[in-house]
Amino acid sequence: MFECMHRHPVVVVHGLWLNGLEFFLLRDRLRRAGFAPSSFHYPSMHATLAEAADALAARLRAAGGTAHVVAHSLGGLVTCEAYARHPDLPSGRVVLMGSPIRGSRTARAVASHWFGPAALGPLALAELTRERDPAMPTSREIGVIAGSLPVGVGRVLTNLPLPNDGTVCVDETELPGATASLVLDVSHTGMLYSSAVAGSVTRFLELGRF
Repeated sequence: MFECMHRHPVVVVHGLWLNGLEFFLLRDRLRRAGFAPSSFHYPSMHATLAEAADALAARLRAAGGTAHVVAHSLGGLVTCEAYARHPDLPSGRVVLMGSPIRGSRTARAVASHWFGPAALGPLALAELTRERDPAMPTSREIGVIAGSLPVGVGRVLTNLPLPNDGTVCVDETELPGATASLVLDVSHTGMLYSSAVAGSVTRFLELGRF
């Protein structure tokens, strides 16, 4: 890990069906590296993308200065939308982890079942079940981490093309204009607990590269 003396805030944004508790190891590792991590909670099963993005933007402004963002899965869409809707947000680097910012084959498979709309909620149903053309400000440093260990719910529901993390395919995480991209041998949920992922996140927040 890298020793940081500045204690910059890092806002950690969770994905669908998660409440942020799964980030305890990542937050601890970021804290030990010298950052000041905290979780951003939004109702992933009830909010719209715009509502969640505006709330995240308000949280970043409240930091009062440089604030980094680390987002997992659906949280990456919320993060991209926050910066797209609010281009004047404070400086800070962004890491997207397993975020299907181009849409999700798994979400489309879930939506095809009778229980799909209720299981996904309005945000994921509207945003993940279609092909998307993501955009982020090119002036902001953005790192993208994808997983290639195909263990997860997506393998049960549909035949995901390789490489994938069991839920999200690597090609669904690709962001034009990203500063750096990295594929690690982790699953979609496993990346939340991986020391290799945490080290890569820390490196990017500190140096702007993996």
